[in-house]
Amino acid sequence: MASCSMASARKIGSQWTRRQNELFEEALALYDKDTPDRWHNVARAVGGNKSAEEVKQYYGLLVRDVNHIESGQVPFPDYKSPGVKTSVAYEEHRFKQLKL
Repeated sequence: MASCSMASARKIGSQWTRRQNELFEEALALYDKDTPDRWHNVARAVGGNKSAEEVKQYYGLLVRDVNHIESGQVPFPDYKSPGVKTSVAYEEHRFKQLKL
């Protein structure tokens, strides 16, 4: 999944590790929008002293980034490495899993 831009993440006030991003994605899949105390649960799952407000803001950045990608405002990367291939269908499947 495309993670939030580093510049956007800095505006929230802290750095996110690759592992925290993975935990964030997993927590979003586990705690959907109807889960009571969703953002507290996501923050606890991410760890690293992330607050509920911080993970909620990070989610907002993620949604914004996804909307930009889906609207064509972000060009697809031109991968030149022979072993690197990204399937659009795979990325769409991951977005659906995250219920974005």
